[in-house]
Amino acid sequence: MFCKNCGKDIDDSAVVCPNCGVATDNMAKNTTPAPAQKNTIALVGFILAILEFNVIALILSIVGLTNSRKPEYAGDGKGFAIAGIVISCITTAIWIIVIASCTAAGCAILGAAGM
Repeated sequence: MFCKNCGKDIDDSAVVCPNCGVATDNMAKNTTPAPAQKNTIALVGFILAILEFNVIALILSIVGLTNSRKPEYAGDGKGFAIAGIVISCITTAIWIIVIASCTAAGCAILGAAGM
């Protein structure tokens, strides 16, 4: 095989020309992309959000969303992470409203009964 840059005779299995350092056609054949990692943190955050472990789910979902932006994850788990964040925020807000209304109602009832 001959180098496409300098024209010198090189080994047929060479990845780079030893004379000029230019990559050969074998370079493209030898490079295979690494498989993307699975973003299990995003999935765990989503599952915990459904089970209403809101604080832990929110933290794991945020970490999962951050990981999904890294090249080694290739966007895996982004949807689960976003869904986990949304579900955690909504259920936390609902719990705060329920607890606040029960506390306010409880205080009004106790105040009326004490008179």
